Amino acid sequence: MDLSVQLGRLRLPNPILVASGTFGYAREMAGLVDLGRLGGIVPKTITQEPRTGNPPWRTVETAAGMLNSIGLDNDGIEAFVAHHLPYLASLGVPIIVSIAGRTQEEFVRMTGRLAGLTGIAALELNISCPNVSGGVDFGTDAGSCERLVAGCRSATATPIIAKLTPNVTSIAAIAKGAEAGGADAISLINTCLGMAIDWRKRRPLLGNVLGGLSGPAIKPIALRAVYQVAQAVKTPLVGIGGISTIDDVMEFFVAGASAVQLGTVNFYNPKASMEVLEALPGALAEAGVKCTADVVGTLLSNR
Repeated sequence: MDLSVQLGRLRLPNPILVASGTFGYAREMAGLVDLGRLGGIVPKTITQEPRTGNPPWRTVETAAGMLNSIGLDNDGIEAFVAHHLPYLASLGVPIIVSIAGRTQEEFVRMTGRLAGLTGIAALELNISCPNVSGGVDFGTDAGSCERLVAGCRSATATPIIAKLTPNVTSIAAIAKGAEAGGADAISLINTCLGMAIDWRKRRPLLGNVLGGLSGPAIKPIALRAVYQVAQAVKTPLVGIGGISTIDDVMEFFVAGASAVQLGTVNFYNPKASMEVLEALPGALAEAGVKCTADVVGTLLSNR
């Protein structure tokens, strides 16, 4: 069974990745997950300068998922290069570095800084974080998205993935912009904007008031987004949102995703990525195919 995946110029050993913000910088998970078996690791998003993040509470459990308003808390790009990248590069697994900038110039500058560094297989442009000021500015307008991706594309030969927000009228239109800008792949979706309230105190539970909803609750939205974008672009897609079982994984493949990222499930079942990876060959055999690519985008119409 061939589990390898081709996302533009990025080749992965298998389609099971772990999502940014849910896996730390991998050290924290080393005792629970055989890191070398993963198709790829997307570490916590980094920014140009260190960020302290948003005030607490930063996370709130919901009926079918989690709200988070971390605010991209991180030590900055130079600390990442000096302290985290050497360990990540030693794992022998594709590392997809997630970056976020306040301006297009900052995105391009960070892209150039990381260009050619050992251990980086690809960059994921986080243009879809709903809980920082300006976090979705480049992900809500197709023209802005295209210009940003094109600018980053000109700064590196490293494969680029654009991570899009569902908090838009037409995610397919934004995906077209990412494709036109030269993205090797498109990740769908980041969290859905939401909030939680303590009605007795008449106050929001999150310190930043609003946050991003993730987990099983958003899986139908993510599936819809993958399906719609698959009809609109030829660029390979990475499905994200509520994935925790092999059935979830296969649903995203059939909808049009070539790979998936497991996110919120890592908090309550850290071994989920290993479980779905073990089950993947059997699921592909049940689907009557010999490689992952043969099941991608095979959803039948009811019409």
